[in-house]
Amino acid sequence: MKSTTGRQRRMVVMLSSLMICGALLTACQNGSGTEESQNPNGTGNTQQETDGTTVHFTEDKGTDGDNAGGEDTSSSGNSGEGTNSESGNASAGEGQGSSDNGNGATAEDPLLEKRSISALQTTIDAQSVVTNEESMTVIVNKQRSLPDGYEPDDLVEPNVPFSFDEPHEKRHMRKEAAEALEKLFAGAKADGIELRAVSGYRSYQRQVSIYNNNVKTKGQEYTDRVSSVPGRSEHQTGLAIDVSSPSVGNVLEEVFGTSKEGQWLAEHAAEYGYVIRYLQGEEDTTGYVYEPWHIRYIGTDLAPDVAKSGLTLEEYFDEANIKL
Repeated sequence: MKSTTGRQRRMVVMLSSLMICGALLTACQNGSGTEESQNPNGTGNTQQETDGTTVHFTEDKGTDGDNAGGEDTSSSGNSGEGTNSESGNASAGEGQGSSDNGNGATAEDPLLEKRSISALQTTIDAQSVVTNEESMTVIVNKQRSLPDGYEPDDLVEPNVPFSFDEPHEKRHMRKEAAEALEKLFAGAKADGIELRAVSGYRSYQRQVSIYNNNVKTKGQEYTDRVSSVPGRSEHQTGLAIDVSSPSVGNVLEEVFGTSKEGQWLAEHAAEYGYVIRYLQGEEDTTGYVYEPWHIRYIGTDLAPDVAKSGLTLEEYFDEANIKL
């Protein structure tokens, strides 16, 4: 009996030990299975690489707002159909458009920039004296005078036919304007148009004589419509010249504007940097009656734009019409 009882006890102990070992083994297996279930595709917090290194991941969203682990978000991001994606792209497009518009007024549009620099409001002092007298875009009129004693230092005689032969100061212009006039006359000749230069540069002293003589012979009211107070004549800048044609007797009258030569000049002057300075119907703006013979050099960059605009120089260089 004792021998049998001893054997039974030993068997119970052995079975208990086996059961305990089995339980421990099962527990270990269950723990390993839990980690795999949390990361079945290897896209959790860690991933074992084939070279034995461990890569660590975070669950934060990327800088573009997409969730790296979400199939739906990734899909909508790739297709571009997501609301956030469309809003972001639209905002970026609008921003770029605004930037382009801003640059268009300065760096991409030199004409507007030049107009702004030459604006009437920024090129005159408190005494109504111009401060850019040497500029090709200087505006001199009844309200804006040249500095006392001003005389251009680059006056030359253009090689063009004049309506008179004797030497005279009115045969001169500033060098750049004179060279442009030579090209204009050559262009006219090529088109079968015969022009004559009549009166270019006019000194302050000569303007005094002309003005006083007009007042004496034609009266103050008439003089103020056709003649400039000394110091406020555009001829004194050396950038203006009166042009006519033998077809009308080289006169400086409105009939020149209806001649084929006058019509050619109005159509083509801008190509050579000149504009008709005193336009028809603009006496209230320019201060002078229509003068189809009086052309003014402002440069080949601006002249075509002025002609296209149909504006007087006063209007063209007025800040109210310069949209930067």
